[in-house]
This record gives sequence, C-alpha cells and structure tokens, in this order.
Amino acid sequence: MGTAAAASHAVDAARWSGADEHDPVSPATATVDLVIPVYNEERSLPGCVQVLHEHLQNCFPFDWSITIVDNASTDHTLRKAHELAGATERVRVLSLEHKGRGLALRTAWEHSDADVVVYMDVDLSTGLNALLPLVAPLVNGHSDLAVGSRLAPGSRTVRGARREFVSRCYNAAIRWSHGARFSDAQCGFKAVRTDVIRPLLPHIRDDSWFFDTELLLLAEHNELRVHEVPVDWVEDVDSRVQVVKTAADDIAGLVRVARGKVRGTTRVEGLPQRPEPRAAHPRAVLTSREGGLLWQLLSFGVIGAVSTVFTSVLYAILRTWWPPLVANMGALVLTTLWNTEANRRYTFTGQAGPSGRVHLQGLLVFALYYSVTSGALLALQAMTTDPSRWLEVAVLIVSSVVGTALRFVLLRLWVFRNKAGEEKK
Repeated sequence: MGTAAAASHAVDAARWSGADEHDPVSPATATVDLVIPVYNEERSLPGCVQVLHEHLQNCFPFDWSITIVDNASTDHTLRKAHELAGATERVRVLSLEHKGRGLALRTAWEHSDADVVVYMDVDLSTGLNALLPLVAPLVNGHSDLAVGSRLAPGSRTVRGARREFVSRCYNAAIRWSHGARFSDAQCGFKAVRTDVIRPLLPHIRDDSWFFDTELLLLAEHNELRVHEVPVDWVEDVDSRVQVVKTAADDIAGLVRVARGKVRGTTRVEGLPQRPEPRAAHPRAVLTSREGGLLWQLLSFGVIGAVSTVFTSVLYAILRTWWPPLVANMGALVLTTLWNTEANRRYTFTGQAGPSGRVHLQGLLVFALYYSVTSGALLALQAMTTDPSRWLEVAVLIVSSVVGTALRFVLLRLWVFRNKAGEEKK
C-alpha cells in the first residue's frame, strides 16, 4: 500500500532532537504529547511555541511535552524548530522528508510514549482554554477520542462566509453519507489515547487532510467514544489549504471509507473494550434513550407523525404538476432523508453507527414503504376513475401510517438488531 510505504520511509528518515524521553512518572500521573505539524512556518513557529509553552506551564496539570513535526519545509522552519528545542524545556523536533499533515501525525503518534497525544495547528486558531477540557475526558477514561468543534453549541467562531459555507456543507455530507455523530471533522484540535490510536493507525490510509475525518469515521464505526469540546476559533487568513482539491480528495475518501464498511475491512482488532452499560432499574431499560422500547416508540412516533405531515403537504404541492406515483416518490424521498437522520439521532441512539450494510437495508425498507403507499394510490385509482385530490391525500395518510409501523418494526428488528453485540461475537 502506497501510504504505508510512505509512512515507513518517513519513519526511517525521521530524526529526533531536543528533549530526551519522558522522565519516569507514577502510574497515577498522565503524560500528554502535543504535536504541531509545520510546513514553511519559520515566522509563526517561535510565537506559537512560546504561547503554548507558557500556557502549559501555568494552566496544565499533566506531565507534558511539545513535538514539532517538520513536513519537509523548504524555508528555515526546521532550523527554527531545532533552535526552539535547544532553548526551550520539553520541546523536541521530528523532521520528515515528505509532506502531509496525516503523515506527520501518524509518524509522531506512532513513536510517542505519552498516554495521550494531541494535535493542534501552528496558528493556534483554537483558544487554548479548551485544551484541558479536551484532554481530561481521555485521562479519566470517560472517552477514547476528543475533538474540538467549531459547530457544537457553545462554540464561538470567527471566519469568512466562504469557509463557513464549505465547512458546514462538508460536515453535513459526512453526517448524511456515514451517519456520523460528531459535528466538526476538520478542526485542527484533537486528542486521542495512545492505546486507542495505535490499533487504528494501520487502518487509516490517508496521509493528507482527510486523515482527521478517516480517524473519526473509523473510531465511531468501531464504537469508540468521541467527546466534542466547543471551542473559540479565529480563522487564519494565511491558510494554505487548497479548498477545491481538498474537497475532491475528501469526497473520494468518504466513498472509500463507505466501501470499506460494506466489505468489513474497517473493523479494527485490539481496541480497548468498554464495559456494557447497565441500568439501575428494569424500568430504566424500557425508558432509556439508549435503546429502550418505550423511548423508541415515542421518538419514532413523533418523527413519523411529523414525516407524515411533511409527506402529505409535499404530495399535495407536487401533485399539481406530477402524476400520483411521481408526486408520491418525490415527497417520500425528501421526507425520508430527514426521517432517517432524525431516527438515527434520536430513536436508535444506543445502536452502532450506520454502515454500508445499514444504508442498503434502509433503502430496502424505503422500497417497502413506497410500495405500501403507492399500492394504496393505485388501488384508489382502480376503484375510482376520478378521485378528488383530498381523497388521495386521505388514502396516502392511512397508508403512510401502515408503512410507518412496518418501517419501525424493520428498523428495530432488522436494521438495528443488536448490531453492536453481533459484530463482537
């Protein structure tokens, strides 16, 4: 595999300098390695390291180190990095002969001896007051990965309208295509436990900008717990990201990961196992949002009712231009997109995230639902040569209720039927 070969070559070419290995610490003390990938950043690097170093000394309770990873810079970045490592405590340098943010993170994280590894951009666009909330859930064992989010409630972001639009569209594409629960894949502010990242790294094929997204998709697919931290973030106007090329590579990456899910190649062995949750009372099992039947019935019913209203309204509108079956198909496609996403978020939250198999099963469920509603309309057309528009809508509502009930049974007993437990057997 080309990526693996490049990573291996980069490891052979890597040269460490600066601080020695971590001093021995007691088992109760966590160690954190903060990785900063750089490419031609000779001007911004000294200020970044100074600000970060002061923050860590004054506000960070864990044992820490800073690793600067030079991505084959063509200016004096590497020389500046070595100077900083020689003059600043707990700073070290890793130099690579090939570019790639993902390659830099892969190489640094593979060779880190810390308990938790962190990634942040050299421009420090993300406020450092989010660093401790990012790392703490990993140290105490609550979560496996932590990501800064510019789109989570409570975040404060300053950036141009174009970049805001591109970011929201990209993250929406991830949610709709993979059912992802995280809100922001590309924020340059992430942390992961070392015992989690090492089994994952061989399965991450991208060595560039898609590395972050692939890491998160694999983590969720393998039922790891991802913690999101709302951040304060200010856009770096000197950003060198090529938006069009990066977007094309990201779309290709999303397709590749989806194909891997279908083939089963994205399952990772050797990950730490989290104990199964237990309810304190049998009633809690029925009412729990994490898979309880009563909660699922209530949530699915509310979503189904709203979907039925949407379908009826859209059908009545589309019917003014299109014949019954075409209008019904258009209304169902639009509302099914919303319905599936809503049920994934609120109804079946305790189940494993959607995979390629789940999407295929969802299409089959939709086909059955469409057959029920369209069959009712065809029966009405056969019984009455010229039914009124409102009679059509009434028949559609009744058939939608029947189809919705069938859809719930299939989603619960087939699509989301103890997926997590079955895949572990």
